[in-house]
Amino acid sequence: MSYPQNRLRRLRRTGTLRRMVRETFCRVDDMIYPLFVVPGKGCRREISSMPGIFQLSPDLLGGEAERVAQSGVPAVLLFGVPDDKDERGNPACAEEGIVQQGVRALKKACPDLAVITDVCLCAYTTHGHCGIPRGGEVDNDETCRQLAAVAVSHVRAGADMVAPSDMMDGRVGVIRRALDSEGFAMTPLMSYSIKFASAYYGPFREAADSAPQFGDRRGYQMDPANRRETFREAAFDAEEGADILMVKPALAYLDVLRDLRERCDLPLAAYNVSGEYAMVKAAAARGWLDERRVVVENLLAMKRAGADLIITYHALDAARWMREGKF
Repeated sequence: MSYPQNRLRRLRRTGTLRRMVRETFCRVDDMIYPLFVVPGKGCRREISSMPGIFQLSPDLLGGEAERVAQSGVPAVLLFGVPDDKDERGNPACAEEGIVQQGVRALKKACPDLAVITDVCLCAYTTHGHCGIPRGGEVDNDETCRQLAAVAVSHVRAGADMVAPSDMMDGRVGVIRRALDSEGFAMTPLMSYSIKFASAYYGPFREAADSAPQFGDRRGYQMDPANRRETFREAAFDAEEGADILMVKPALAYLDVLRDLRERCDLPLAAYNVSGEYAMVKAAAARGWLDERRVVVENLLAMKRAGADLIITYHALDAARWMREGKF
């Protein structure tokens, strides 16, 4: 038998040929780096389940902002870890709240760095839920009003974008109207539109001290078994004024990301979450896998599935590998 004329391996023979026909690319501009801000001064605490990721006090955020900017990564996603908590999450709205302090520190150090703030109540409530409880479950509409106040306070402090992560119905519209009425009509909103009730969030709950004190979040986060429901969630958020839609987590839900890409023309973000990061770090520390190669493969998979933006704790390493030509 003669060999076929078409040999797919011809274009795989060398690194140059592979680069020439590569279909998917990940750029430094595609990445967003999460940061955790805590009260105090001179505080830099490594998160035990997320090696290389730290809780930082506001006075140290400026140096971190400069490091991010120098890497070329264009944006950070800021989470607050407060000392004060109450039943309603009121500390999240405070003018001198921890996120508000963090935003001002970041923008002072690097005005051109895009600062996105996570808008949720879980880290600010004594019960650890993403909203205000009433009768044993979270009160959707009252929570939305509180979230709108939080979003407005973040933008007043200088945030460039807000990102509600609570999964309350209608919160995008409530926040959008509140921002518009306060003169912030040009502030974009990135919605955690497709956020599953996932076991991959475990390390984050240590980082943000946000584990629920009773029950769980399956009453408002999405069931991991559902696929069609994601289209309804995305459609509602788009209609209510979201500028960017997010899928969280990323790796276990690449099929959902691909589905949305084929149906939606808004920019899509994928959140490469704490559990995904922790698994790679733990395996690499034991020599079970090549960290760089696995991270590159994971990020490319998210881009290939349709992500325009990737929120990832690997962002600064990935940016360095890109500069070194190792991505």
